[in-house]
Amino acid sequence: MAEPMMPAESTRSARPQASWSLDRWLRWQESLHSRSIDLGLDRVRDVAQALGVLADPATTITVGGTNGKGSTSTLLAGILRAQGYSVGLFTSPHLRRYNERIAVDAQDASDAEICQVFHAIEAVRGLISLTYFEYGTLAALEHFRRRAVDIQILEVGLGGRLDAVNIVDADCSIVTNIGLDHLDWLGHDRDSIGREKAGIFRRSRPAIIADPEPPQGLLDAATAVGASPWLIGRDFDVRAVDAMWSFEVQGRTVWTLPPSGMGGAAQRRNTAAALAAVYALREQRPVRAAAIARAVPAMRLQARFQPIGNCVLDVAHNLEAAQELAANLRRTRSSGRTLMVIGMLDDKPVEAVAAALAPEVDQVCCVGLPPPRGLDAQTLSARLEAGARFRGGCSRHDSVRQGLAAALAAAGTGDRVLVTGSFLTVAAALEQLDG
Repeated sequence: MAEPMMPAESTRSARPQASWSLDRWLRWQESLHSRSIDLGLDRVRDVAQALGVLADPATTITVGGTNGKGSTSTLLAGILRAQGYSVGLFTSPHLRRYNERIAVDAQDASDAEICQVFHAIEAVRGLISLTYFEYGTLAALEHFRRRAVDIQILEVGLGGRLDAVNIVDADCSIVTNIGLDHLDWLGHDRDSIGREKAGIFRRSRPAIIADPEPPQGLLDAATAVGASPWLIGRDFDVRAVDAMWSFEVQGRTVWTLPPSGMGGAAQRRNTAAALAAVYALREQRPVRAAAIARAVPAMRLQARFQPIGNCVLDVAHNLEAAQELAANLRRTRSSGRTLMVIGMLDDKPVEAVAAALAPEVDQVCCVGLPPPRGLDAQTLSARLEAGARFRGGCSRHDSVRQGLAAALAAAGTGDRVLVTGSFLTVAAALEQLDG
């Protein structure tokens, strides 16, 4: 996923100090490497070995895919915590605070804890250059090692094969789905993207695949590495049974559970993937049905069809996520209009997102996001209107704050305001709504 856009550290050559604030550490990391994305494992593995985080790691579950990684990872962490395990969770990007990326037992790491592990990384890094994401990955692994977690759940940032989290050999890997995103890095078709994402699979270890129509490239890569693939719809699934959910393995009901706290077909598949991982690791890390039954209905995740007053916040930023968002809008129709506040990045499929959402949206407020990747409101409006015709047209606003204020002012009784298009858009809206 895209990293937040931060100002460059003005003194790139300055050596970090133990007294630095978290904000200064992050600004410095932005300037450390020549490219914000530099896929490859050699550099980050060398530092990880010097740091000591690859020796006898905790039970590791790595979660990749185009969409649903955050939901699947968060549910997994909730289930395992309910059983009494200590669980480290590494996710990206964050919405409001960097600390959200690194959590142990549902508690975000503090500024001081993160700065301490950054300092430990710097002590062994030498002349090796690391990207912002690689620094964060190492920080999470070191924090989890210091806290002696039982299980660590690592969310892939981009792709899989060459993503920094892949320096750890996962005991179980999950690929949620394969969509057309990050094409410049991963390939221009689902087969190519699937092969890259399958890079997190390991020989003779469970490879959970929750895409109902997995591309052949993903399956071929799983076979080539000698992983043990588990396919949704064939080897496992979640089915609705009266008011409950049934988790099944090869047609046999294993657990009967309350439905997830998050609705929609994608969340059902994400839940199935999480449960499949728990089942696959049952001998190594056993979990009782009662723990699962407590965790599944309690599942919540910020900015995934999240209601706040008359607003709905969803970070949908690619075609597959927009299609799922459209389905959720249809499933929960309001009595009035849907007004959409949208801001997007330049490398996202704006026109396709517009086509997916237009039937469910009455009026659009286009908002500008910061350069260099953020689209200004005028460019975004032109690209949206090239993809679809919106009933109420598109207004243009320089910032999320202005666009959200306009939408809220225009919303009448029964209307709802949808905020979407990017983590950056939703994060700014959350700040405004909480303020």
